[in-house]
Amino acid sequence: MNNSLEVRLLRNKEQSLWDKFTKDFDTGCFMQSGVWADFKELEGYQTFRYGLFDNNTLVGGCIFYYYPDRNRPNILFAPGAPIVLSEYLELGLQLLIKQAEKLAKQLNIIALRIEPLWQEKPKCLQEFSRSPADLLPCETLLINLQQTEAKLLVAMKPKGRYNLRLSQRYQVTTEFTKDSQAISLFYNLFWTTVQRHKFFGEPYSFFINLCQTLFQADVAEIGFAKWQGEILVSIIVVYWGKRATYLYGGSQDKYRHVMPAYTLHWDAMLRAKKRGCEFYDFYGFTTDNNHNYANFSQFKSQFGGEKSKTIGAQDYFFYDRFAETLVTLINKLYE
Repeated sequence: MNNSLEVRLLRNKEQSLWDKFTKDFDTGCFMQSGVWADFKELEGYQTFRYGLFDNNTLVGGCIFYYYPDRNRPNILFAPGAPIVLSEYLELGLQLLIKQAEKLAKQLNIIALRIEPLWQEKPKCLQEFSRSPADLLPCETLLINLQQTEAKLLVAMKPKGRYNLRLSQRYQVTTEFTKDSQAISLFYNLFWTTVQRHKFFGEPYSFFINLCQTLFQADVAEIGFAKWQGEILVSIIVVYWGKRATYLYGGSQDKYRHVMPAYTLHWDAMLRAKKRGCEFYDFYGFTTDNNHNYANFSQFKSQFGGEKSKTIGAQDYFFYDRFAETLVTLINKLYE
């Protein structure tokens, strides 16, 4: 056993060290960044930022998120985590679980939910069970930006290339900005799309907190596609380490013949490439034609890319806390 390995809260001066660690890691995730944790705190979450150290050398860690809710059992979340060097994974995970157990006792938490970006479930997760819900999409489509623009075009499907060129012939233009005044323009299109497709949409205040926090750290921007002076499509792209992630989008349901989304995503990819990103993550993809996002996925597939599937969210139950919570809920029924 490695007696030099310890888990402790990250000091303020160590946050930048943790951010660099996650950026350099192949399975690093923007939801494990300090700036994302800052954003979630504005949303009412408590965050617990832990580093895993071997003789004061950072070898891994995890940011836990907790949202207090008196009306239901509480869960400790770790989206995109843990992030640990492979040689420390088994012992590091044990130490992080022990730390989560301490938090569980303090905060009346019944389970820990982790979502590492791993494609195979290791043996050290045998006590974890597949969660019924994911925070991160376990299936996505990745565009490899480590190639020339010409090869990116060749990798697209023929219909995708045709639609991109059609959009360019129509002279669709794009604009990318970190100006907070653009948030309302984005949200109008986002909410129009929510109503059109009848899916859940976050409130305007969510995007105010999200964009203002991430803009200030220069890790996100809003992109617009315009035709004849009118904004038709808008997206939010997050940049973290090797990956640029298309996080949210919205569009009008008119002038679809000018294919504005093709030019917008193409230009977003080229911007990400210039920033040094190696992949453009379409953030959610399905091959199931009956899925709610089937049409979105069909559009994304026109850009080529490779499908990627991770193990999804995994739950670890603190059975002593689980039992106490059940007793409490039962007692409330008879009050």
